[in-house]
Amino acid sequence: MKKIIIDVDTGIDDAMAISYAVHSPAVHVCGVTTTFGNITVEEATRNTLQVLELIGAADIPVYQGASKPLVREVTAKARLFHGENGLGNVVLPAPVGSAQAQNAVQFLISTIKENPHEITLVTVGSMTNLALAIMAAPEIVSLVERVVVMGGAVTVPGNRTPVAEANICADPEAASYIFQSGIPLTLVGLDVTMQTLLTREHLVQWRARDTKLSHFFADMCDVYMDAYVTVGNVRGCGLHDPLAVGVVIDPSFVRTVPMHVEVDTSGGPSDARTIGDRREHPEKAPNVEVCLEVDSERFVSHFLKYVM
Repeated sequence: MKKIIIDVDTGIDDAMAISYAVHSPAVHVCGVTTTFGNITVEEATRNTLQVLELIGAADIPVYQGASKPLVREVTAKARLFHGENGLGNVVLPAPVGSAQAQNAVQFLISTIKENPHEITLVTVGSMTNLALAIMAAPEIVSLVERVVVMGGAVTVPGNRTPVAEANICADPEAASYIFQSGIPLTLVGLDVTMQTLLTREHLVQWRARDTKLSHFFADMCDVYMDAYVTVGNVRGCGLHDPLAVGVVIDPSFVRTVPMHVEVDTSGGPSDARTIGDRREHPEKAPNVEVCLEVDSERFVSHFLKYVM
């Protein structure tokens, strides 16, 4: 069983990723750290506590993290896709528990040091918490087993700009710093996540289960799917964050290619773009395993089996 930490900006697909990880027998969730992105960090912390309590996992500790990027201003919340509250405007009871006194950066550092070569970090929001952790304790670069990042768009268009993906856009400097740090990275980007679609038919099946959790997920995803239709006429929604968890559970869900990837921080039209050197003879050594193919049918089936 792999030990993981999930770093989230808990919107709709984050909530599904948390539940998927908690219910999977292949991983043990040591803790959840929160950051800004889809919503504010305070809202992400609240949502995370609410989701964990809903799925019966209130014992998993939550650590609040970064509230803003390393050098930039916070971008607008993703209201169209995630609703005003980040959970598709579905209202859950106020959380009974609260975040731990220790902050996310301290937790990342201490947990990685106490479990050398055993912790896989799954980042599905801005990468600011990890960047701050490496800045404070560079030695964790060689102590973490792997970092699996939901982010980027190496071979396909972006979803925040024509060339850039939303999580990288949230803090391009943090992503750039991490990509250059030497930490082992797997990039689960739009190259593969947009091939893993949850559909309206799946929501019908969830509602037929008639449980509090199944209705919550179905109602929450209605808003998410409406946004995909509005923006791209996509008949479903991408399982972005769940696929990052899926890659930890079963790496064979995807095919990866070692590649040198840099993040554009110029502030120009290609700002936050994940630029992969795909030439036959690249100038620099690979620093990222980039997911380029996914067995979408097998992954979606597995996700549906364990998400609740």
